[in-house]
Amino acid sequence: MTYTSEKPALALTLDPLGPHFGAEVIGLDLATATDAELGAVRAALVERKVLFFRGQSLDDDGQIALGRRLGELTPSHPVVAGVDEAHPEIYAIDSADNGFADVWHTDVTFMPRPPLGSILRAVSLPESGGDTSWADSQLAYDSLSEPVRDLADRLTALHDGNREFGYYLAQRRGGRGNVWEGETVTRLDPVEHPVVRVHPETGRKGLFVNPGFTSHIAGVSDAESRGILDLLYAHLTKPEHIVRHRWRAGDVAMWDNRSTSHYANRDYGDTRRVMHRITLRGDRPFGPASAR
Repeated sequence: MTYTSEKPALALTLDPLGPHFGAEVIGLDLATATDAELGAVRAALVERKVLFFRGQSLDDDGQIALGRRLGELTPSHPVVAGVDEAHPEIYAIDSADNGFADVWHTDVTFMPRPPLGSILRAVSLPESGGDTSWADSQLAYDSLSEPVRDLADRLTALHDGNREFGYYLAQRRGGRGNVWEGETVTRLDPVEHPVVRVHPETGRKGLFVNPGFTSHIAGVSDAESRGILDLLYAHLTKPEHIVRHRWRAGDVAMWDNRSTSHYANRDYGDTRRVMHRITLRGDRPFGPASAR
């Protein structure tokens, strides 16, 4: 299997946050960016995995317009309704409505085709706190010992959205969620994904399990599953695999959902924190066995 990634027509000015992972894009206005500039953003997103843009002036319409230029948008979420009828693509993460993300997770892995990536915009921020961290799942895989990599390559895991969203679907949506991949979501059946995902654009391997939605490893005992997952989670979230972003008004973050996990600090008490997220339609994850 071969992998191709188009080279950008121009170079962006990047301030790397680490040797291999994360970068702030300097001097780019996302609202007026050219096609060539957004092509370079798309390439940088695959290479650096999470990008940050300071001082942006996007509103909901502008955020959606930007997303459509970068890929195909999904509805806000399989279960949670959009922010309003005019913007069904926007998922409002609002602390006043129990909108917290204080567990390591990769977005929507409980569906057969999780999103390619996400674009998150700060709407209302506490005076301090509420930082978000991202973990590089490819760097984490590369830094495992070879015997553990070989084991992980052979495993699959179940991902289940019921713990986080089953009650919401049943009680707040009356058992009818959004239309996702052409079908109305009426239940959240667990789905199986490879523990190691091969990136469809680069061929790089990365860990594709997360505490938010991964329930267990398939084909092993409960004790073995807990031991394997605890080992992988601890390794994934080592400090050298992480970048942390302190939000300011006007900030926009983009991340590649195929090669990262993230966590939002819940350390701001009763202060309201509101973020608006859109997601780009993804593909079905495949593992090393499929890539051979």
